[in-house]
Amino acid sequence: MQTTEVLPAGRAGLVPGPARVEIVIPVLNEERDLGPSVRRLREYLAGHFPFAAVITIADNGSTDGTWARALDLEDEFAAVRAVRIERPGRGGALRSIWSESQAEVYAYMDADLSTDLNALLPLVAPLLSGHSDVAIGTRLARGARVIRGPRRETISRCYNLLLHALLGTRFSDAQCGFKAIRADAARALLPLTADTGWFFDTELLVLAERAGLRIHEVPVDWIDDADSRVNVISTALADLRGIVRLGTGLARGVIAVPALRSAQLRPRGEDPRGHPGHPGHPGRPGGLTGQLARFLLVGAASTAAYAALYLLLRGFLAAQAANALSLLLTAVANIAVNRRFTFGIRDRRHATRHLVRGLIAFGAGLALTSGALAVLDAAAARPGRTAELAVLVAANLAATLVRFGLYRGWVFRGARRGESR
Repeated sequence: MQTTEVLPAGRAGLVPGPARVEIVIPVLNEERDLGPSVRRLREYLAGHFPFAAVITIADNGSTDGTWARALDLEDEFAAVRAVRIERPGRGGALRSIWSESQAEVYAYMDADLSTDLNALLPLVAPLLSGHSDVAIGTRLARGARVIRGPRRETISRCYNLLLHALLGTRFSDAQCGFKAIRADAARALLPLTADTGWFFDTELLVLAERAGLRIHEVPVDWIDDADSRVNVISTALADLRGIVRLGTGLARGVIAVPALRSAQLRPRGEDPRGHPGHPGHPGRPGGLTGQLARFLLVGAASTAAYAALYLLLRGFLAAQAANALSLLLTAVANIAVNRRFTFGIRDRRHATRHLVRGLIAFGAGLALTSGALAVLDAAAARPGRTAELAVLVAANLAATLVRFGLYRGWVFRGARRGESR
């Protein structure tokens, strides 16, 4: 049972009047960064933020001096309060605080303030005006300026690509720790969320999109925290489990998402690029020659992405593991792009079935590339990276025609080009 201890604290915002925005900073063992971050945020709000705001420090299970530091900050500043939640988990902390908030807009940001605070006003202003319902900072959209290592960049892009392919999402960045939501939207969606950890963000965004809410995206300036305590591998595995749970629940109707807003720019399920000039439009040629040309174009891009991923992952994984993971990630992207671009299928119906069949087709590619690596290892005692990559690229190209035949004759068989209802 999660317990929450809310200590008495002034609730006045940094400008006169009741708080319109509550900004939550979830913290877990952030003793060193908490004080400087809260002071920096408070200075920004006092000098540049025109709306009344309150800062809530949500300590979720810290075992160092974080809680004591939070109490000191609460005593020092009237517009800062401290909340102690015994159970670790960012999602649980946010749900607990937001469920009791009296503000019009709920926001949160990571304790390290990796996101430039100048994005805060563009984040919350569309929600306060009623233009949008949810707002997210994005590191993956045009205009964002991001400083982080290639490993985290690759993992982030692959994760969001999986969301697009498996859950049909349209937002660009599910994981940036810089988000806001209108109170009425939160009250409707929070009871539907189940995750208490890092997947909470993704779950809430998917539910918001399925409910027809408008999601506003703000390209941000973002600098990776070199001292981040996030375990990338365990977090990635938990996120994958969350995707499976959420996708299964939505597909089976176990998670019933209400229609919360009808003022959409387009009907649900309709391709926003579905005009005659777009590759996925049903008016484009659907014959064998056209499909093969588009398939080869996608295949070339997939091979390039595969090569880049393999070289990146090979730095810390064995050859077979790097090959399998690179192939899996590019396979998901390849299936999703071919579904729309090559075969013109634009709706979400049967997307899971197509993905499963496509992955089975990609099994031939894995068998060929793994076999090619085994042959290379048998022929050369210690093959170099260049030789490995050359053999793998050749094996991938050999599997391309087989995969096209499976795509056309089995994976997407029976699907009508351009179907959108």
